[in-house]
Amino acid sequence: MLTDNLLTIKEASLWASRYLDKPVSVSNISYLLQYGKVSKIKKDNELLINIDELAKYYKIINQHKEYNWKNKLGHDLNWALSFSQFKEAETTKHVHRLHPYKGKFIPQLVEYFLDSHTDDFKKERFFKEGDIILDPFCGSGTALVESNELGLHAVGVDISVFNALISNAKIYSYDVADIRREINRISDALRKFLEDKKNIEFENKLLGELKIFNDKYFPSPDFRRMATQKEIDEKKYGLQKEAEFLPVYEKLVKCYGIDLKIGQNSFFDKWFLKVIRDEIYFVFELIKPVQNKYTKIILSIILSRTIRSCRATTHSDLATLINPVTSTYYCKKHGKICKPLFSIFGWWDRYTKDTLKRISEFNELRTDTYQKCLTGDSRVIDIFSELRLRYDKFGRLAEKQKIAGIFSSPPYVGLIDYHEQHAYSYDLFGFKRNDNLEIGPLTKGQGREARESYVYGITAVLNNCRRFLIEDYNIFLVANDKYNLYPEIAEKSEMAIVNRFKRPVLNRTEKDKAPYSEIIFHLKRK
Repeated sequence: MLTDNLLTIKEASLWASRYLDKPVSVSNISYLLQYGKVSKIKKDNELLINIDELAKYYKIINQHKEYNWKNKLGHDLNWALSFSQFKEAETTKHVHRLHPYKGKFIPQLVEYFLDSHTDDFKKERFFKEGDIILDPFCGSGTALVESNELGLHAVGVDISVFNALISNAKIYSYDVADIRREINRISDALRKFLEDKKNIEFENKLLGELKIFNDKYFPSPDFRRMATQKEIDEKKYGLQKEAEFLPVYEKLVKCYGIDLKIGQNSFFDKWFLKVIRDEIYFVFELIKPVQNKYTKIILSIILSRTIRSCRATTHSDLATLINPVTSTYYCKKHGKICKPLFSIFGWWDRYTKDTLKRISEFNELRTDTYQKCLTGDSRVIDIFSELRLRYDKFGRLAEKQKIAGIFSSPPYVGLIDYHEQHAYSYDLFGFKRNDNLEIGPLTKGQGREARESYVYGITAVLNNCRRFLIEDYNIFLVANDKYNLYPEIAEKSEMAIVNRFKRPVLNRTEKDKAPYSEIIFHLKRK
């Protein structure tokens, strides 16, 4: 760095990436200079940027974003509930990112309603330490983890066996030394397994060829700038170069004898290359004999997380699979020719280290409280009986104390098929699927019949869960109620909506980045 407040373009991109906690490329900074968003400063024939001016620009942009969102979504939007002040690392802290899960809420939202603070919007405290919280749509267990941090007990229910596995894995206490020993054993065995394979050597050779090709035809940041300024037809150019590189790829595949077969018998066959499937099965067999129950569970979670990152798809379609990809392709996300994966080892190695770190971080925060996720249908489950059957001490406490309230995010109408997003793990682990019991799945759409079914399902959940609540309960349901179904749901559940908290939803993973909000409905006994 040349001075305390002057940066080169490259230094500015690194500084901005840390400041915003998201990638900011050299071309992003060049764009700001080119269009006069920040001043150009020339010194000794070098282009520099004032760090204070750059910080001021980002601050104004964020303020402008709030103004625009409120204009489009209404001035009743509570911007404080955007939690925009938190970095991505804080919204995915410790065990909250043990495994990807589409549709989860951020921990700060849960904490806001469960903790003891009050403000201009949250005018009273709803729960106290030692209370029991219920999440009847437990998902990936965010409410359970936050309850633990805050000294609350919590019980979750989810129709998905795999969702319950993720949720419970986050709150288990582990023998970290045992996990590390088993990881080392499996990783060493996988390295030896790969010594006899050609896919690593093939991938390294392919990466070398791709670097030469991409440096020539997709130079950074020049290509990004030309694409942004429409000086080049990115789609047409990308497809042209994709076709140009394909013979190089096919020649290497033939030379190294790489098996690219995919099938149609199962999700696993369709979305994973043969070389990837072989490695997955190899690691899976090494996990089977692990003696410690909890070590085996966390290793299974790591493997599932690894599997998800190794699907045969493009980088931009990872969250919403479109078509299997078995060859090199132009990647709009990265602005160059990219490739599918040919080994799981890199992701396995990364996620094992990351998991150990996250478990250790949570161990420093955990409280001596109970959290359990039950696999079951929240419309009919007898929560106290199931707790007594599986976790006797917690069950007896729950029966004596009863549940103080609910914090949950029910599925939205026709948005996600929750079993399908983890279909690879159901295939590998052989879990029973309960797709037919999902409420509001994507496959049923958003038509009149689907909405009526949704109202019936959510109402049934609330009516069943109400049996286990204290008399003066508080229920908070996070929903994007674009069809205005929740007033009817509340009425049929013999509840009253006493407040609505409207929040902007930032940092969405969907390609549609238009302003978007959701409502946290506060319900009480009518």
